[in-house]
Amino acid sequence: MKRFTLTVASVGLALIAAGSVHARQDDIDISRLNSSLDQLANDPGLGSYAQAEQARARDAINRLAQAGSRERAHDLYLAERRVDLAKAAAQLQDAQLKLTQLDREHDQILLDNSRRDAEMARRELERQRLQYQLAQEETARLQQQGQEYSQAADQARAEAEQAKKLAAAQSKVAKAARREATLAAQAAKAMRSQMQDGNPAETAPVAPKNPAKKHPGHP
Repeated sequence: MKRFTLTVASVGLALIAAGSVHARQDDIDISRLNSSLDQLANDPGLGSYAQAEQARARDAINRLAQAGSRERAHDLYLAERRVDLAKAAAQLQDAQLKLTQLDREHDQILLDNSRRDAEMARRELERQRLQYQLAQEETARLQQQGQEYSQAADQARAEAEQAKKLAAAQSKVAKAARREATLAAQAAKAMRSQMQDGNPAETAPVAPKNPAKKHPGHP
């Protein structure tokens, strides 16, 4: 009888010890999962993401704490997967947010580059417009200068033609004057000759040895 009692007591102690070990294992798993989930929740970069997944993971841990021995393995698996899923979802949302931010920054960079290119193109167009305007003004100035030179050349040619005509007229006048002077000189010479021819006839008695010859037109 005593031997049976000792056996029963030993079995009871073994069951109690096994239950204690099982309870301690449950506490370790629950503490591990809660610590992992708390670490995610307190993470300054990820804690604000995947709130729904974190809540489901917390519920799964609570179910694990209340699970019996039969359901414990399954509930432990579910709780671990829920915690892993919460972490993955938070990391995914963080990556998506960063990607969106990078896309916005990239779009902003493209927009800034586009604006800068547009501004450079506008300045280049303005520079070319000013160059074209200056070229037009220079062309107009050269055309005006050419017209002025042409008018001056025409005026110079007209003045030269007028001077040529005046010189020709003056030459004609000079020739006429010279001709008149020549004729006058010839007339004067002829008159002097006639006067000289008339003087010996009047003084013929003074030189009787050389009688004067008779000239036509003088008796």
